[in-house]
Amino acid sequence: MNIGFNGFNDNTVTFEADATVEKGCLVKLTEDNTVGACTDGDKVVGVCVNVREGYAAVKLAGYAELPVEGAVDVGFNKLCAASSTTLKESESGREYLVVSCGTDTIGVIL
Repeated sequence: MNIGFNGFNDNTVTFEADATVEKGCLVKLTEDNTVGACTDGDKVVGVCVNVREGYAAVKLAGYAELPVEGAVDVGFNKLCAASSTTLKESESGREYLVVSCGTDTIGVIL
């Protein structure tokens, strides 16, 4: 039996994008209505699913498979950005539900 979480509670919003934003990166708010790529330690607003003409479509909720730095267990974990594309466990991060753990990626409900 295959299990799939894609499409669960998807919620995507359009923001203005600064020059650091690329498709697939983790984003943070940088100013009113504008997102930028996360850096180490940032709390993640969402995942950029598309960028075009200065605007970013950002997935704020739903399922995402994301690269991870270090070991993370299934269940609720506090996570933050390790880089613009990678998560890590951190006491100062936001709490997310991790539903699957691979060697380099985790399945997360945002």
